[in-house]
Amino acid sequence: MAIIEIRVPSPGESITHVELYKWLVADGAVVKKDTEIAELESEKATLTLVADESGKISLKASEGDSLEVGSVACTIDTSVQPEADVETEEKKQTTAPADTEKKEIKPEPAKTESRKPEAKATTDDYGNVKVTPLAKRVMEENDLTLEDVISGLRRLKRSDVEAVLAASGVSSVSGLKKPASRESRIDRMSSLRRKLSERLVSVKNETAMLTTFNEVNMKPIMDLRKNYQDRFVEKHGIKLGMMSFFLKACSIALQEFPSVNSMMEGENITTYDYADISVAVSTPKGLMVPVIRNVESMGLSEIEKAIAEVADKARKGKLSIPEMTGGTFTITNGGVFGSMMSTPIINPPQSAILGMHNILDRPVVVEGQIVVRPMMYVALSYDHRVIDGRESVGFLVRVKQLLENPTDMLFGKSSGEKELLEL
Repeated sequence: MAIIEIRVPSPGESITHVELYKWLVADGAVVKKDTEIAELESEKATLTLVADESGKISLKASEGDSLEVGSVACTIDTSVQPEADVETEEKKQTTAPADTEKKEIKPEPAKTESRKPEAKATTDDYGNVKVTPLAKRVMEENDLTLEDVISGLRRLKRSDVEAVLAASGVSSVSGLKKPASRESRIDRMSSLRRKLSERLVSVKNETAMLTTFNEVNMKPIMDLRKNYQDRFVEKHGIKLGMMSFFLKACSIALQEFPSVNSMMEGENITTYDYADISVAVSTPKGLMVPVIRNVESMGLSEIEKAIAEVADKARKGKLSIPEMTGGTFTITNGGVFGSMMSTPIINPPQSAILGMHNILDRPVVVEGQIVVRPMMYVALSYDHRVIDGRESVGFLVRVKQLLENPTDMLFGKSSGEKELLEL
């Protein structure tokens, strides 16, 4: 008997314990190599425990336990191997070519002339019933029609119909009235969400947080996307979204207003020459903030690809600790959920966060005329201990200018018109 131990991996430096959030397999289950068997959570990230070898699992810890890094979470008996995958075999049979299927079917027993039209008529009557090749073969071997099989089923009850409705997400109760319920449930809060809660409370209690607002005319960016989306996808292999414009505009504004890109550390303030921008991503486990590094040196296509990569990892719980630490500024987009305006909370130890919101057509005045434009409210929350009002307002105004004149992003502190006129 060969027994191997599956130990708790290290999520990163300074983390000594993790919480066993959920077992993905049952005690005694036989798993294949590389199967995900458990979810582990630290204060900063979710980890997945993977089976190093195929075999029978023996659990050595319970859900909710705090496990030391390097401790044994379970063992695998490699002498017990998984049985042949029956479903795969059946899939091969169901996906076999039509001519192969016919060869496997035994010759149909002789039937009377009156029987054949009956079978055909029955098939027409129940044309919506799907019959797998295996079921069809058994029916033909036993000289059964579709009507014979259906008539042999037990009478449908209300519970049968409601089960189908529940599976399809359709309620059996129509109109405004819904089934009365007094049920509730209690779920254990994960260590990740507990830590997030502590951080949010500490921000409110330990920083002098203020928020300034502005609005952005999104028509120039929307026109750019409309006119060049196909060519952008063809060349770069990814769609051009809104977020890349915001990251790029913020990276430029952070260079011009360095105090917004600063952090308080004890009695010192550290200011960064680079823009490592955290992007808030909502996941089933809570809010994750992966970092896009050196945004100031990236083009829009590079930013889009980086966002897509970290967002996919975040939703799958595959982010590592280094991928979520070290950001100098954060952007969060409540607009994807329909938020019109909100006050984002600073992501410590950073000093500022930009909040995006939904885009709505609103009447605005342009050159003395009332016109309809797609407008977005933006909000900048900042720590007033580090950032003065002039810098915070100036930063947000500069972001607005760059978004409403996106080609200005090519000219740093200047603008396209000024560069053209050599001013």
